[in-house]
Amino acid sequence: MRVVGLSAEDDFEGWRDAARALAAARVPPSEIVWQVGDQPVDLFGDEAVPQSTAHPFRVPRAFLDLAQAVILHSDPQRFALLYTLLAGLIEQPKRIEDRADPLVRRLEEKAKAVHRDIHKMRAFVRFREIEDDSGARYVAWFEPEHHIVRANARFFADRFANMRWSILTPELSIHWDGAALAEGPGATKAEAPAGDPIEDVWKTYYASIFNPARLKTGAMLKEMPRKYWKNMPETALVKELVAGARQRETAMVQTARTAMGGNIAGAWEKLRDEAMGCTRCHLYRHASQTVFGEGPVDARMMFVGEQPGDQEDLAGHPFVGPAGQMFNRAIAEAGIERAGVYVTNAVKHFKFEQRGKRRIHSKPDAGEISACRWWYEQERLLIRPEMTVALGATAARQILGKAATITAMRGRALELAEGGLGWVTIHPSFLLRMPDRERAAEEYAMFVEDLKGAAKTLSS
Repeated sequence: MRVVGLSAEDDFEGWRDAARALAAARVPPSEIVWQVGDQPVDLFGDEAVPQSTAHPFRVPRAFLDLAQAVILHSDPQRFALLYTLLAGLIEQPKRIEDRADPLVRRLEEKAKAVHRDIHKMRAFVRFREIEDDSGARYVAWFEPEHHIVRANARFFADRFANMRWSILTPELSIHWDGAALAEGPGATKAEAPAGDPIEDVWKTYYASIFNPARLKTGAMLKEMPRKYWKNMPETALVKELVAGARQRETAMVQTARTAMGGNIAGAWEKLRDEAMGCTRCHLYRHASQTVFGEGPVDARMMFVGEQPGDQEDLAGHPFVGPAGQMFNRAIAEAGIERAGVYVTNAVKHFKFEQRGKRRIHSKPDAGEISACRWWYEQERLLIRPEMTVALGATAARQILGKAATITAMRGRALELAEGGLGWVTIHPSFLLRMPDRERAAEEYAMFVEDLKGAAKTLSS
């Protein structure tokens, strides 16, 4: 058994040199123990790293790039995993290109996690001013998930070259005196300053630029996890701003309506006319026309389908084909008046495959749904529905901003990030495709019950 001692958790050069010598000597991964710093030495490890390079080899540059990132990960097994891949590349140099390879995929996920942590440190570090013997110094506290502090030090030195600063973390600290970087031991949060007068200015600025119309709480939490909030002065305002976002947005919309003389119908017509020339994705090249939403601009309920079908594409109106007729019958049975609701689609152009003279419906992909989201958001901003019903998975993805299954979301009220309630059910075309008429009748009855549930929730 061979024991390899590394000087630090992020000692890439030490790992690389040892791995190169071991791989050249064709030492199998199972015979190597990787240890860092002052960890206890393995009792059965008694062989040094070989100096011979009797079997020279080359590895792809992509592997070195991957290894540099993965070494910074917090997984204790990362050194052994990287060496295992290195040993495999000697016999299969192309293995690094196989994204289906479990080991390659596992290491790439670790590299992505490291890059995300590097980004979060750059985004969420907040300096606070203190005074020391040499004047003003700016100190920040950060808790990384991985061993990224040294790798990130140069970024902060370049970014804040004209100020003296320190970044304290549990593992180590880095300091910049205006000319050179220095390292120090790890610290505790208690050693970092709690606040300074600059934060009041920053909070005022943040509150003034906060736009409730663009608030997407889920996306915000994904990019700015709560664990970092305690270190950022502006996040003390987030709870209050989010709580008041709905009221502020309503006020903004009302102001816009007043500025337009209350002519929401006119604003909607302008939006529809603009959509007629939409080229946000490639679907416009083959469809006959944009099929925009229709209905009263003060509708309390909005229905969102997948996309126009063949007949809708030719007519220029949503829900007029076979699925639209099924929809009309179902909402009538549910006690909902078609004339009182707004109907639209997640995607405004017909996507199809040409088979002879027939145009066969083709499901929109994520990029096409995303490209059309702007139009959907503008419709919602004008209509301001209290209830938005998604008909099918494509519509659910549009109103929720993420992929969703009908089974998981069906038949219950969902709070939408932009305000109002959401409701997910099947698309009526699903019923038309069912060959078993008895099963189709059962599904139709469930569809009507879903619609009744949405209407009842809206009325309560």
